[in-house]
Amino acid sequence: MSLPKLNGFPVPSLSEEDRAALEAAARRARVSALTMVTAASSGHPGGAFSGIEMFLTVYGTANLTPENCNALDRDYVVVSHGHTSAGVYAALAEWGFFDAGEAMAHFRQCGSVFQGHVEREVPGVDWGTGNLGQGLSAGVGFALAQRARGHKGRVYVLMGDGGQTKGQLAESRRLAVKEGLTDLVALIDWNGIQISGRLDDVMPCNFRALWEADGWEVVECDGHSFDALYLALKDAGRRGRPTVLLCRTVMGRQGQAMEGTAAYHGKAPSSELYEQIVRDLGGDPETLTRALEARKSVPSFKGRKVVPPAPHLELGTPFSYEGNRSDNRGAFGKALADVGRRNCGRPGATPILVFDCDLAPSVMTKDFKAECPKNFIQCGIQEHSTATTAGAAAAAGTTAVWADFGVFGIDEVYNQQRLNDINQSGAKTVLTHVGLDVGEDGKTHQCIDYVGLFHNTFGWRLVVPADPEQTDRVTRWMLGTPDSVCLAVGRSKVDLVRDPSSGAVFGGSYRFEYGRAVKVRDGKDGAIFALGAMTQRALAAAAALAEKNVSAAVWSVSCPLAVDMKALREACGLGCVLTVEDHHADTGMGSILAVAMARHGLSAKMRNLGVTRYGDSGPSAAVLAAMGLDEKGIAQSFLELREGR
Repeated sequence: MSLPKLNGFPVPSLSEEDRAALEAAARRARVSALTMVTAASSGHPGGAFSGIEMFLTVYGTANLTPENCNALDRDYVVVSHGHTSAGVYAALAEWGFFDAGEAMAHFRQCGSVFQGHVEREVPGVDWGTGNLGQGLSAGVGFALAQRARGHKGRVYVLMGDGGQTKGQLAESRRLAVKEGLTDLVALIDWNGIQISGRLDDVMPCNFRALWEADGWEVVECDGHSFDALYLALKDAGRRGRPTVLLCRTVMGRQGQAMEGTAAYHGKAPSSELYEQIVRDLGGDPETLTRALEARKSVPSFKGRKVVPPAPHLELGTPFSYEGNRSDNRGAFGKALADVGRRNCGRPGATPILVFDCDLAPSVMTKDFKAECPKNFIQCGIQEHSTATTAGAAAAAGTTAVWADFGVFGIDEVYNQQRLNDINQSGAKTVLTHVGLDVGEDGKTHQCIDYVGLFHNTFGWRLVVPADPEQTDRVTRWMLGTPDSVCLAVGRSKVDLVRDPSSGAVFGGSYRFEYGRAVKVRDGKDGAIFALGAMTQRALAAAAALAEKNVSAAVWSVSCPLAVDMKALREACGLGCVLTVEDHHADTGMGSILAVAMARHGLSAKMRNLGVTRYGDSGPSAAVLAAMGLDEKGIAQSFLELREGR
């Protein structure tokens, strides 16, 4: 019996034939999901079984098909409780996204795209999840992107009931209502059970009241009834508000001993129980035998390659800062506003969305807001949700920029930024007030670990520019690249980096090249590698050393995660290498360069000068001096290194 065509709700209600076809598909999907978990000897069958009807209905009615799932303008589906992946894969297979046999044979197998939690390499999966509470934030991002692109598509977010206590959900609920995202529909699998037992025993939560309090349209329905689900989804959004469906379900539905218990939340059934359940569902128990035999072979289904969409923007011409002393964050804001002015509303241009968490005057996005008010998203003090929302908006075809203080934009939301990386989102994060430059705010606000945190990821690119000229060029480059990029800047005004013979190093014809360290001073007695705005202090130290007849070469490093091996080899040839950064000395640029030296067999005296304790509260110059990172401290460290002290 073939499944009915339900994309876009073509009929007022389901016919008996439609219902029968869907119920048959639900039985097949449960057999498929159970086979996946049993063949892998691990997984989450209880939640997969309770959500089967929800998965089938959403994927069946959404404008999301095997043919358009790689396009940008369509409906989006986020499964926030990614551990129910077996049910998701089974439902997608029923709708023709791939063959169910592939998922049954290679679920949770090394080298297979059918991982234990849903990932974007599987066609039909729009966001890789599993860290509970983040799915709705991603859904908000998709909805904002569709609005910015002028496409009236729906976004569906499915989630479990146990995760309703997560604080990030409240953040995303509020933003969805504030932004009027009426095409956003959430569904909660309300089976009353989580891994540790009953919801009310683990952590009581009146989540209906919470959703209502935040302004959502709340609808209760039978989560195992295709008729009820179809009608509720069809009607969603008609009251001018985002809609959440509280879907009453049974954990482990139609799973015999799995029904109504937490025991099989995350445990595979025995072979005996598997056979009983499959026979009861009208399936063939030999399905498992065939899956186990196929599991011996290398997975053949490779899924899809996920790449961030390439922006189409007019990036303009960099501004000159000759005679105009500025801070790097100000240069970022000015360049961002310039690119926004050139592109907002221009036909064919990629929409730029700028996200703010109540800091626009401090992170310098206020000028963009003035130029492109419809593209400025004020999220309030809700960093966890904003990090995910911006990432999803980027993945759905916008150039999404989120600017925030360093301690909020990476320290506070590292998990969210890690998932942005896993999802290859193409997000743009701008961290201001990094390092010790935030001075007076003290140790709680001095972000001295951002290099190390981004170094823990595999896709993020990090740029720490030295002066306003370089910051301007980096900002335009960042907006034009599809990759996930973090731009990190301080708040103090800085001088332009100058070469005695050629003037401003990063002005004129200079073009930013990711990964390239720029030599800003020649020397023969050793080398100093300075991160970002520490370049000016390193140059001052080199000038002081020259008065003592010590010649130090200085390289300005803007890309600490990408080692310039040509520069490093040249520096090691001078005999000693000092790295300078207002970042944790053991996890930043210095440690990265030291590892590169070891891996490539390079030999030189080396010292990594950086932050060795939480900083003091005071003017940034004084805080840096107390850490030995002023001109005097850098020069002294270089002399000690050269002399072997």
